[in-house]
Amino acid sequence: MNIKKNIAISDSGFLFNPSTGDSYTLNPVGQEILKLLKDGNNDEGVIEYILKNYMTDKDAVEKDLYDFKNMLKNFKLIEDE
Repeated sequence: MNIKKNIAISDSGFLFNPSTGDSYTLNPVGQEILKLLKDGNNDEGVIEYILKNYMTDKDAVEKDLYDFKNMLKNFKLIEDE
């Protein structure tokens, strides 16, 4: 999964798609996940990072990551593979 290269992300969690003019706000965990994905981490790498840095369980992280990636796909923020 590749985040579109023209997507702008601010340090405050503001995400902007210049192709559509749409903007979104990410919470701090969403920001971290998006950065990890943009840096080329696979799902397992993202899951390991979240489990290491937050008090949560693997099932919750896997579900939330799946939901987050589906949201990115629905908003056309990822490139087709």
